[in-house]
Formats: sequence, C-alpha cells, structure tokens
Amino acid sequence: MSDRPNFMPHIVCSNAAATIDFCKKAFGATELARHIAPGTNKIMHASLAIHGGVLMLNDDFAAEMGQKSETPEALGGCPVVFHLQVENADAAWAQAVDAGAAAIYPLKDQFWGDRYGLLRDPFGFKWSIGQTISTPSPAELEEAAKAAFAH
Repeated sequence: MSDRPNFMPHIVCSNAAATIDFCKKAFGATELARHIAPGTNKIMHASLAIHGGVLMLNDDFAAEMGQKSETPEALGGCPVVFHLQVENADAAWAQAVDAGAAAIYPLKDQFWGDRYGLLRDPFGFKWSIGQTISTPSPAELEEAAKAAFAH
C-alpha cells in the first residue's frame, strides 16, 4: 500500500499548466508530478496534492486521438464538484476568488451545520468549500431541511 490515496479524481483540461497554477494559488496545491508528451508542450500527466487528497490531470488530447473534447468548456459545464472541507471557509473562499474562481452559490451558513459555498474555476470545474460550524442532531437536521426546502 502506498502513501497515496486509493481514490484520486483525474480530470482532462483545456490548459493543464494553467489549471495547475490556479490550483496552487486558489487551494495551496502542491505539484507532485508533471510529464510533458514527447514533441509537444502538452501535459500528458500531472498530479497535485490538495488538502490531503490527490488530483490527477492532463491536457486534452482528443484531437490527436480523433475524438471529441471532453473538457468542461467543450461540454458546456461539469457535473462534478470537488469538495474541500477546511478549518476557515471564509479564508479559503477569498483565496479561491482572488485566484480567479467565481461564485455559483454564495458562501453562507447552511442548515446541515456547515459554512458552505460553491465556486467555478476559470476552466469550468466546480469546487465547493465547507467548514463545520455546528453539528445538528438528526431531528434538528430533518426540521431544518424541511424549512430550507419549503421555499
């Protein structure tokens, strides 16, 4: 068993180098590896350590493989959300926004006990940030959910 997590998301990017730079600025990511495809300036594989997890990524090679691009820009969005549970959601949120992320759902206190918000990075990937601020009981959570979904 290695020191790496057993589950590591792997994303295809329109600009992997810029995505790496964004993740470093926005989330304090540490670059673990970067391998360039021979004869190109495209990243065929990279990995980043982010908040105790690992994110693998590469540039889009769809054109070289005769396939359609599957980057968020090409698909018109991304249904996946990468969640970061942090000690200080406000500071993490501000850092991500300063790095170029845009709010989808504002950071605020939520009924389930987290301070939570949802962002979109400059490349179309979605990131949520959460900080546990309370631990409601199951009954409190059920009542709060009913109230929140009653709108």
